[in-house]
Amino acid sequence: MEVKQRDLLYRLMISQLFYDGHQQQAISLANYIHAQPACPPSDRLLKVLKMGLKVEEEETGEKTFQTEYITPGSGIDLEFETDVQTISPEAALYETCYVTSHKSACRVGVFHPNGQLIATGSEDASIKVLDVERMLAKSATPPEVIAQETPQQAMENHPVIRTLYDHNGEIATLDFHPHHQILASGSKDYSVRFFEYSKPSVKKAYKSIQEASEVRTVAFHPSGDYLLVGTAHPTLRMYDTNTFQCFVGRNPNDQHTAAVTCAKYSPNANLYTTCSKDGTIKIWDSVSGLCINTFKNAHDGEEVCSVQFTRNSKYIMSSGKDSLVKLWELSTNRCLIVYTGAGTMGKQEHRTKACFNHTEDYVLFPDEKTTSLCCWDSRNAERQRLLSLGHNGIVRCINHSPTGPAFVTCSDDNRARFWYRKADSD
Repeated sequence: MEVKQRDLLYRLMISQLFYDGHQQQAISLANYIHAQPACPPSDRLLKVLKMGLKVEEEETGEKTFQTEYITPGSGIDLEFETDVQTISPEAALYETCYVTSHKSACRVGVFHPNGQLIATGSEDASIKVLDVERMLAKSATPPEVIAQETPQQAMENHPVIRTLYDHNGEIATLDFHPHHQILASGSKDYSVRFFEYSKPSVKKAYKSIQEASEVRTVAFHPSGDYLLVGTAHPTLRMYDTNTFQCFVGRNPNDQHTAAVTCAKYSPNANLYTTCSKDGTIKIWDSVSGLCINTFKNAHDGEEVCSVQFTRNSKYIMSSGKDSLVKLWELSTNRCLIVYTGAGTMGKQEHRTKACFNHTEDYVLFPDEKTTSLCCWDSRNAERQRLLSLGHNGIVRCINHSPTGPAFVTCSDDNRARFWYRKADSD
């Protein structure tokens, strides 16, 4: 019986490898165990694993990192798609629901993985944590009702639930822990700090990491057990968030040759990707820490500003100072789609980023010169209508909610705007 189950396990492993695009490894394993008949691509192993983890979780009471937030739609997959009906609204249909102001330029805004909180960071060294439901409630409440609120009610309904001060310099990057009420921040003051935002009285970080350069990017592993840190120094760091031990790749030649501008884990946690001022995008094996691929001159030699994986971990989307957004396929190491027309006035002066909407039907990217939002169909790069973002300064950051029709924009005009597509606003 066990021999049969083991045989099935190997067959499922081969099918999963084929399904995930690892053809060479799948063929090697199939030849090694003499798999007969051939194993077709399938993700059954992943489904069985999830079911098994759920049962184990119920039996032991211990949570695995596979807590999944509900993300609508199937996401982008160009291998199996021919004509996909988009199920989400284009960016031009969103409206501003709430605006929050910092004392200086707003540099970064991120969503919690469950889509219920947003954190914004500013040049004034402050961080705000905002409640999405409260912002939506505020925008739906008539001004005369708000005017009649008692101070207590105003406080209880206020969208800004925390304001955190512990940095001495501009906040450059933020990321929420996937499972605990912890926010990681990176700053130009050379430090990474960890805040427990669940406690209303807490303004200061409970832990700080001192870096040797300005911190540009931080990103949690999907389990929350590790944090990638990219700085103005070319060497990427990884920290164990339990022991705060630091790791760097064992091969110095793997590292970038200029500042790291963005780092992101793949949703399946097998890989992470980084980009840099040196114009390259790198793909890393998250277990060995070795660089397994480099896209040189990814944006025609210009600085690469942002990278992110798609939900199925098959593709990477990047944006660069050449004002282009690109979609890269990892199984073939090539650029599949270029989203053009954002920088009609030429190259960008400042770093900004591109992002998908919550269903990966659309790609969003702010145009530096016009402060409008460009939007493309992610699958065929067809330009959609522009959305005026209403900022009085350059939009340096945009992030879309992972779970619903909402995004946040951060600008040099000191403001962060929360945008939402209301169901009745046709």
